[in-house]
Amino acid sequence: MDARFTDEQDEIRRALRELLHKRCGTEDVRAAVDRPEGYDPALWTVLGEQLGLPGLALPEAYGGTGCSRTEVVLAAEELGRALAPVPFLATAVLAAPLLLALGTDAQRAELLPRIADGSLTAALAVPGTRLGSALALTGPPAADWAGGGRAGGVQARRTADRWRLYGEADQVLDGHSAGLLLVPAHTGGYARSRVLLFLVPGDAAGVVRTRRTSLDATRGQGRVQLRNVDAELLGPDADADVRSALAGLGDFVAAVLAAEAVGAADRALERTVEYVKQREQFGRAIGSFQAVKHRLADVHVAVRAARSAAYYAAWATVHETGGAARSAPLEERWRATGGPAGGLALAQALEALRTAAGEGIQLHGGIGFTWEHEAHLYFKRAAGDELLFGPGHRLRAYAAEAAGLFAGREVAV
Repeated sequence: MDARFTDEQDEIRRALRELLHKRCGTEDVRAAVDRPEGYDPALWTVLGEQLGLPGLALPEAYGGTGCSRTEVVLAAEELGRALAPVPFLATAVLAAPLLLALGTDAQRAELLPRIADGSLTAALAVPGTRLGSALALTGPPAADWAGGGRAGGVQARRTADRWRLYGEADQVLDGHSAGLLLVPAHTGGYARSRVLLFLVPGDAAGVVRTRRTSLDATRGQGRVQLRNVDAELLGPDADADVRSALAGLGDFVAAVLAAEAVGAADRALERTVEYVKQREQFGRAIGSFQAVKHRLADVHVAVRAARSAAYYAAWATVHETGGAARSAPLEERWRATGGPAGGLALAQALEALRTAAGEGIQLHGGIGFTWEHEAHLYFKRAAGDELLFGPGHRLRAYAAEAAGLFAGREVAV
């Protein structure tokens, strides 16, 4: 493993950090999340037109830049530093890879160039409380994450010449504002029940969307209701293995989330260090007290360790999707790369972010406890991601189970 970054990767990080420094300060973030969309459309347009961020890992044939998933992870770290309220996760990380992997040539040619240039946003309509299971981060791929039958979820019914969807999904990331919805739905009845993916325009007749209040306002969520909505099947036929496709995407999504959390934790630590150097108590800066130094040193070590784990997860997910490994079963791919690195990296990064944000609130003293202070934005990001993608103990428990640590099986080393 070569841990060095290329000149191109360093340039992507530098350009993105400079742009976000100018366009995404704390006040800009707060103003953006108060908009009906929940993000700043102008910033998203700039990220698409100037940096090609939405299409960073899409092939050049579809208007993308043709970079690897490593560049996506590095970009996510910079977005996390600024807590940038943009639909990057929902559009470029969750929806676009599924369109690329499962879509027909016509669907790719129509949709991916619009995603790459930022003119089309997309959302995967999986309920937020089940994202961890759908992506095989907190449970096996066969988990019934999409609901079904009268228990809820979305149902698909085939008529003479079209598919129609009925049901709802709640807490969908960017579900209230996305121009395109990728909707998992059950079909086949009880005996032949299976999950298929469908394409639904956000403004289609019968679609009712409501923005939901979320703990982390920088990740907009919405309730999506579908009332006999016409839908287009994603892919050429109804034989696509949607569960495996989502499970195969899970480690990449976890690596992106881990990098976001590392960037946020690093920035929270920086702001806290700046403050303790300026704030004086008993005639000296509080940062000079040994107890404060020790607490911040512990945070620094946690952030550095989490960054190493996130970078390894980025490398592992690129290695996992290369060559013949892509067609291998999920367990075999995990063994080839040493296990589900993404979930473990995410658990470590969320813990580092929660620690960095918590120490920031504490060391800012009275001002840090005010709800309006920016330290709370970072703390809410950590808590919000744990609610959506699973707390650290569940991420670690499933990774250990998948790797066979406590089942007497041979473990890859």
